[in-house]
Amino acid sequence: MGKQENDAIEPSAPRRRWGYGAPLAQFLSEDAQSIIGALTTWHSFAVDPLQKVAWLEQISLLKDLLRPWATSTGALYFEYDIPRLGSRVDTVLVLEHVLFVLEFKVGASDYSRDANDQAWDYALDLKNFHEASHQIPIVPILVATKAEAKSLSIDTGHHDDGVPRPLHCNATSLADAIRLGLHHFPSERIEPECWQRGRYHPTPTIVEAARALYAGHKVDEISRSGADAENLSVTANRLAELIAGVRQRGDKAIFFVTGVPGAGKTLVGLDIANRHTDKEDSLYSVYLSGNGPLVSVLHEALARDQVTRAKQSGNTLRIGEARSAVKQFIQNVHHFRDDCLASSDAPIEHITLFDEAQRAWDLNQTAGFMSRKKGVEGFDQSEPEFLISCLDRHDDWAAMVCLVGSGQEINTGEAGISEWLAALRQRFDRWQVYLSPRLHEIEYHAHEELEALRTNPQAHWDDALHLATSMRSFRAARVSEFVNLLLALEVESARDALSEVLPNFPIRLTRHLDHAKAWLRQQARGSERYGIVVSSQAQRLKPHAIDVRVKVDPVRWFLESRQDVRSSYYLEDVATEFQVQGLELDWTCVVWDGDLRLSADQWDHFSFKGKRWEHVRSAARQRYLLNAYRVLLTRARQGMVIVVPEGSSEDPSRKPGYYDPAFGLLASLGIPRL
Repeated sequence: MGKQENDAIEPSAPRRRWGYGAPLAQFLSEDAQSIIGALTTWHSFAVDPLQKVAWLEQISLLKDLLRPWATSTGALYFEYDIPRLGSRVDTVLVLEHVLFVLEFKVGASDYSRDANDQAWDYALDLKNFHEASHQIPIVPILVATKAEAKSLSIDTGHHDDGVPRPLHCNATSLADAIRLGLHHFPSERIEPECWQRGRYHPTPTIVEAARALYAGHKVDEISRSGADAENLSVTANRLAELIAGVRQRGDKAIFFVTGVPGAGKTLVGLDIANRHTDKEDSLYSVYLSGNGPLVSVLHEALARDQVTRAKQSGNTLRIGEARSAVKQFIQNVHHFRDDCLASSDAPIEHITLFDEAQRAWDLNQTAGFMSRKKGVEGFDQSEPEFLISCLDRHDDWAAMVCLVGSGQEINTGEAGISEWLAALRQRFDRWQVYLSPRLHEIEYHAHEELEALRTNPQAHWDDALHLATSMRSFRAARVSEFVNLLLALEVESARDALSEVLPNFPIRLTRHLDHAKAWLRQQARGSERYGIVVSSQAQRLKPHAIDVRVKVDPVRWFLESRQDVRSSYYLEDVATEFQVQGLELDWTCVVWDGDLRLSADQWDHFSFKGKRWEHVRSAARQRYLLNAYRVLLTRARQGMVIVVPEGSSEDPSRKPGYYDPAFGLLASLGIPRL
């Protein structure tokens, strides 16, 4: 079949997601070289001869084993694109009432863990994010063509969503694996034409999203949409539209974008920055963050991904070159600040996007840093004021986008959003100000400054600048709401929210860390990442082999594989709110310590000094501690287990009374115990 015929099977969607697709009967009658031609044409780069050999072997193998099903309902799709994971499934086979995900390792003599997880990841991605795959059984199969045959059995583990562990087979036993899948999952027949028209709306991690955007995908290709979610593309496109207007009019403007934890604020920023990466373009922009761990993880993830993509396209790219290129796209805000300190010229960028803008430093913190680290005495600007002044140096126009999280300030000197608004009112009153209406909510702590803006003709309120739905916990949109209600001690409302969360987003409660670790390992499938997170003030977890004074490398913790002892998978090193803010895992274990206690229906805040706990009296530090737990409890995408230790009556620093009330509260809400 030529390219024209292959295109005939496409759905009405604007972009085909496979290199070759055809009904089963058509595939069986199709000339192999014609199929190779369609696949080669579809690829955007020169196809390696070894790839063509692998395709030919797959085609020959599938033609032989599928002939008994020649009259069955079915279709095949070669090189099926999975944008969230930045890769393609070798073959998707829709056969009668089961969808098979086939990962071929042509010539391989063993079944590697990485290949197993790859096949599993593909199946889970379709199950979770492809609309037409939600309710159908999906059987992943790893085909190592030269390996020994293994006994075949369906193992769904602790999950009942119709995605078993991958079957392992060689070229000869693949037909048996397909028969087993068909026999084990009796279901309604799948109509291939309907299945291929299903909408694909993934919810990527921030690392996956950055990879996909940097590789050329658009935000609407890698983000969830629908009646239950505020589409990220609405906010991103509205920002792009407003920025274009600012440039056209020669204005200077600042935009405040809000969103619940995990709503995709960072993704919006990366999308805008990725649209304008040419330094010769007057719209050249840069994504800035003061979150060092986030920047480091994204730098390394993107650099590694670029090296891999170059290799796949037959080119060579050294990791050092890739890292240098990536650093132009995503920068640490402090490096940007230092460049502006060194020169009074306007920066090259006309558009800057500041992630977690609420964490910018106040005047005291900024002045102290400038004196200690930069030798600049008498510095008289807060970080927001100085950063705005840098863009204000442009003679023509400038745009700043501030991505703002609620209740996310976690460190001394983090000013919140009011510092930005004060700087605009006091010094930059000619700037246009575009605000999310949600900034009025109490957790943003900006009421007075917002009141001052109420009659300002330069202020504009825009509902599109708020992201209302958490995309991180794609299984349950109300997870962040539940956490906020829990920390606000609104018990009845928290209980109601939890009842909606639990059916799709498992949360468990235990007093034993070993039980929690076992549960994490049981829940995670494929390369789903899990790890232990704790408060940076949790200093009396050392009897449980948790020492927060041991600083983890977030790059290793978030990016390395199960085989690396430094990775989160090992459940040895733990991350605190400082390492995980802005990032996420699929499954988390949150270990509670005596720094946050429940007493007389309110939270008590403590810090461990020397040999005992001391009350935290400062209102700001109390807020930081509560926000730390807010961050920890909203890092999971698929589920979490909370460990509240029993304490010890023999250890005055770990009295049971420090832990029991918090455990009692969590249990009373209806969190199931392990």
